[in-house]
Amino acid sequence: MQQLEQEIKQVIIDVLQLEDITPTDIVTDAPLFVDGLGLDSIDALELGVALQKRYGISLSADSAETRQHFASVHALAAMVASKRTK
Repeated sequence: MQQLEQEIKQVIIDVLQLEDITPTDIVTDAPLFVDGLGLDSIDALELGVALQKRYGISLSADSAETRQHFASVHALAAMVASKRTK
């Protein structure tokens, strides 16, 4: 799971072009939106598309469940681990 969390941190940095941040700067259980990294809905969309492509998962943008998965890197990793096809 730690390896997957590190991969997702790197995906976040790459996709959102966070040039001044390294994977170690991202706290695994910290919120990704508002507090924490301060991502917005556009960032969520870009990140969701990248995760779908990389891991072969399906996400519904309107789902409350999907919003919960985007709460933190840990939550994203758990979701990817349970749904991944790649």
